[in-house]
Amino acid sequence: MQNLRKLVVFSDLDGTLLDHDTYSWDAAKPALDRLAERDIPVVLASSKTAREIEILQEQMGLSGRPAIVENGAGVIGVPGIDKAETYAALREALDRIAPALRHSFRGFGDMTVAELTKVTGLPPDMARLAQARGYSEPGIWSGSDTELDRFIAVLSAGGMTAQHGGRFLTVSFGGTKADAMDAVINALCPDLTLALGDAPNDRTMLEKADMGVIVANPHRPPLPSLVGEKAGRITRTQDAGPVGWNAAVMAFLDTLGSAEGHRRNG
Repeated sequence: MQNLRKLVVFSDLDGTLLDHDTYSWDAAKPALDRLAERDIPVVLASSKTAREIEILQEQMGLSGRPAIVENGAGVIGVPGIDKAETYAALREALDRIAPALRHSFRGFGDMTVAELTKVTGLPPDMARLAQARGYSEPGIWSGSDTELDRFIAVLSAGGMTAQHGGRFLTVSFGGTKADAMDAVINALCPDLTLALGDAPNDRTMLEKADMGVIVANPHRPPLPSLVGEKAGRITRTQDAGPVGWNAAVMAFLDTLGSAEGHRRNG
């Protein structure tokens, strides 16, 4: 079936399309199948690496679609984008931070595969792929909130930023999921965009899209009210993870189909 309104769906992964505990996306398969039937692109947007996302795209039937990787620090699948990888320079900049602050941030590059497996719940082969980074460094912050403020200030002075995701604090040289959306939108030229996410690093993406869905995640505090939420442009799910994702996308497609039917018959 043709995608009549040229809809593009942008989706976070962990805690949104993927279950927080099991990483399963099975509960979202009905909605993914329905999107595929209508040739509606699903653009994955995550802190995951390009290789991690490519594997998930293959499993979900999304191969060849654009994707936003490493929290917006990189984009794949869009012709003409050839952003040089910056991970080595990022690690060097982190290691120049005073040890008292630096030691409170334990990044993926600081961990062994066994440690990362324990922290993420990923199997060892996937943990290795999570360490094969090109643009950003996720990690665990173990210091106080006051020290975190100092850490972020030092990062900013060095041209770096930090974003809170569903599980980790991710450091990069800049770029958000919303920034990366521009490249994808320019390539796909949609009439309508839908974004789904659950964490603070999804906020700009949710607010940028024409319609946004905050997917419930009982493992973290709920997001505060977002711009557009009072007007109904951004909604929230009752169910968590892929169950909530599936229900939200199904409802959106029902509404979109009804509106298109009225336009054709009007």
